[in-house]
Amino acid sequence: MDAKVFYRPLFRLSGTLLLGVLTVSLSMAALYLDWAAGRSPWQIESLTLPLWICALATAALGFSAVPMLQAIKAGQSIREDGPQSHLKKAGTPTMGGIFFIPVALLAALAWSEFSPAVVAVVTLTFSYAFIGWLDDWQIIRRKTNKGISPRVKLAMQIAFGGAFCVWAALTQPASIANLTLPFGNLLPLGLMMVPLGWFALVAESNATNLTDGLDGLAAGTVAIALLALGAIAAPTASDLMIFCACLSGACLGFLVHNRNPARVFMGDTGSLALGGALAAVAILSSNLLALFILGGLFLVETLSVIAQVSYFKATKGADGIGKRLFKMSPYHNHLELSGWAETHIVAVFYLVGGLLACLTLAIF
Repeated sequence: MDAKVFYRPLFRLSGTLLLGVLTVSLSMAALYLDWAAGRSPWQIESLTLPLWICALATAALGFSAVPMLQAIKAGQSIREDGPQSHLKKAGTPTMGGIFFIPVALLAALAWSEFSPAVVAVVTLTFSYAFIGWLDDWQIIRRKTNKGISPRVKLAMQIAFGGAFCVWAALTQPASIANLTLPFGNLLPLGLMMVPLGWFALVAESNATNLTDGLDGLAAGTVAIALLALGAIAAPTASDLMIFCACLSGACLGFLVHNRNPARVFMGDTGSLALGGALAAVAILSSNLLALFILGGLFLVETLSVIAQVSYFKATKGADGIGKRLFKMSPYHNHLELSGWAETHIVAVFYLVGGLLACLTLAIF
């Protein structure tokens, strides 16, 4: 039965309302998590203060950065085979990651007093942002939706991810050797964590990239995941907690300009960096399993693409045409083509992301 039969929106949601609800929810969550851990929300080593400072700084910077992106004609090219409702977004500035990612990285470095772990995570995040910037710049320069080749992009992700994992194995052997299980148990994996972490870096960066398809979708869901991951990492790595809070706040500030209707898109510059940051923190804090649960939405988005492509190839006939599991992948596009309003999809994703965060915090 068509999904439209089940989808009956009771009221219209606005991007501003979603931003307000998310801002209040994350702020209250940060205050509660600081209080529960015995931290003052206004001290340097907290979740609340970095969250708010980076959110305000990014929101303020965006009022000058977005017009600059418009001035250099950094408009997004929309793929013709995508949802037709997205065609009206053509020309909206992309590459927004160039202003909100640096705010978070610089703040985290200063706030953590250049902790070696934060320096490493910042370097990895910047490296993945650089890959995304190359892709975005090619799209802007060529005026198409084709950036650098997928093989080149993947090769660079693998190279930077491998360098990070080798560094972690050599300098942080205690952290990278263990996998934290629910309720505080540890599973010693030793060097097996190196290929596992390596895979997680590449997979998570591509997963957040796939999720970046609707106004405010990736920025909001990643902000939720980062805040929860920071709280989980806090007992053993307060410096990584600060990094997560800074980047979560930067995502929140970016949403001031990226909420529906978006004035700017983060582009691969932002989405690849965010996934890399999540995985890098999870590796150094031994919380890859927690990230697996926190990133459940990103996993679903990725699996929907894999399933769509695999099913199409498996059912391909002599005419070269196969069948499709979904109207379009990733899954948020399927919902949109099934009649869901863009803001309602984002709201549901925020809610599910919040529930996954609560579940993860309860068991880790």
